[in-house]
Amino acid sequence: MLDVFKPFLVWLLDQGLSRKTLREHRDNVCTLGAEVIRQLNFHPELRKRPIKQVLTETLNGDDGPLIYPRCSEAEQLSFDSTCRKLHRFLTEHESTSK
Repeated sequence: MLDVFKPFLVWLLDQGLSRKTLREHRDNVCTLGAEVIRQLNFHPELRKRPIKQVLTETLNGDDGPLIYPRCSEAEQLSFDSTCRKLHRFLTEHESTSK
């Protein structure tokens, strides 16, 4: 997952976002990583797939997965925003790398 998350975080850094926003995105990426690990534990068959594919399916384009344990609506909205940015980053960089 680090091979995907690190370039995304560097890309966010290059966007000139505020420190607070960058910290929120970083924290949300950590939350997403924890959710993916949780899914891998519940569904061991996912471990055979490339992690980029698992991440893309987890993000599903519109929003991220629901955070477990439950969080506030504001935290979920922030998380969803990061997931949308990550999904856009993955699809744009995949299309430019081909």
